[in-house]
Amino acid sequence: MDTSVPVWGVDVGGTTTKALRLDAAGAVLDERRAPTTGPDPDGTLVTATVARLLDGRDPREPVGVVVPGIVDDEAGVARWSANLGFRDAPLLRHLTDRLRGPVAFGHDVRAGALAEAADGAAAGVEGPVVFLPVGTGIAAATLVDGRPVVSEGWAGEVGQLVLPGGRCAGHRVEEVGSAAALARRAGEPDALSVARRVEAGDPDARALWDDAVEALAVATAALVVSVAPTVVVLGGGLSRSGRLLLDPLGDALAALVPGLRVPRLVTASHGDLAAARGAAVLARRADARTSPDGGDGALR
Repeated sequence: MDTSVPVWGVDVGGTTTKALRLDAAGAVLDERRAPTTGPDPDGTLVTATVARLLDGRDPREPVGVVVPGIVDDEAGVARWSANLGFRDAPLLRHLTDRLRGPVAFGHDVRAGALAEAADGAAAGVEGPVVFLPVGTGIAAATLVDGRPVVSEGWAGEVGQLVLPGGRCAGHRVEEVGSAAALARRAGEPDALSVARRVEAGDPDARALWDDAVEALAVATAALVVSVAPTVVVLGGGLSRSGRLLLDPLGDALAALVPGLRVPRLVTASHGDLAAARGAAVLARRADARTSPDGGDGALR
């Protein structure tokens, strides 16, 4: 494998598809964005969007593409997605047919975890690491000894937990705690607009913010009691609010798991580009496995 060749990482989000072109040192050479189109049961719309974003790419440059939902990495199939409507979509096959050159495929949150562990907020952390992006939806990825817990793609779907009590009982976590849900409930264009209202002392915004924090605490507590992470890295749009999110979330989490170790809560170093950077890691690794020199494929 020629590590001097740049790689592309593409993150298909529920709202926006992001593409990064990275050199061997991980420096960004190009960044492109486009709206994600859905619903897309068979993955053809997503494939077309990726192809448009990568127009003009050198076919020697490997591509990694990651998507949300239940993803079977080995089969190259997006089994299901609440936000994009995938139903056993053979995305790796579609992408390989449409794009010239090597293509890797995987799950967006697991890819983001790899990026944050490689050179982000979880770099050098010992013990299990959880990456919890809070964007259009909510899901988690757990790394144990640097390897993601996959369970045929079903691991980490904490956003689908139904809240058992409180003002939002009966709703799923991501219907209350995601950045998109918070913005929608507050009638704002994005979650940061809600955060500004909270900081200004708006009681209605504060009530909605507290609902989101409680929902996220329930999701995080499920991870704490099952894998006991050392650190939880929060990503996605809501994480950009910093201590306004981390401080009350830490308190709510501690109340739900009395006597247990509460993980350190930090925000993602790579922001909303963590999954795209992780997709580039997958591309480099996949290219290494298929290259005659058998390099390790790490994105330094």
